[in-house]
Amino acid sequence: MVKTSLLTFNDANLTGNYAVMYAKMAKPFRDRFSADTLKQAFKVFAGKHIDTIAAKPIVPTTPAKFASNGSLMLRGYFDTTPSRLSYELDFAVSEGELKLIAIDVKVRDTSTSDAGDAGLLTHGATDFSAIGK
Repeated sequence: MVKTSLLTFNDANLTGNYAVMYAKMAKPFRDRFSADTLKQAFKVFAGKHIDTIAAKPIVPTTPAKFASNGSLMLRGYFDTTPSRLSYELDFAVSEGELKLIAIDVKVRDTSTSDAGDAGLLTHGATDFSAIGK
């Protein structure tokens, strides 16, 4: 689920067309937001490749867990030296399957201390956790 979601995200960033990513989002997301919302939220990633993750192992930073609202929370990163692609993905049951409802992706220079965001190269996030409440 992690790689599939992030590679769909990569395709949207490269093409500028977020329609497929939008179609794969949970229905509560689609009911409230548009594909253009995704495009605007991730404009800093436009034209940037993150497809190097396909050959990299997932490194979880916390165990997968369910939030109190029932969403599945996946947190981790890919060591894409010289930078690190970190992700926070939330999935909710929608139309009979787990679908992405929140995404936060960061690419950070690994030579920078984890103490702050000074090494942040690009960041895009959509936080749709209020959906369905």
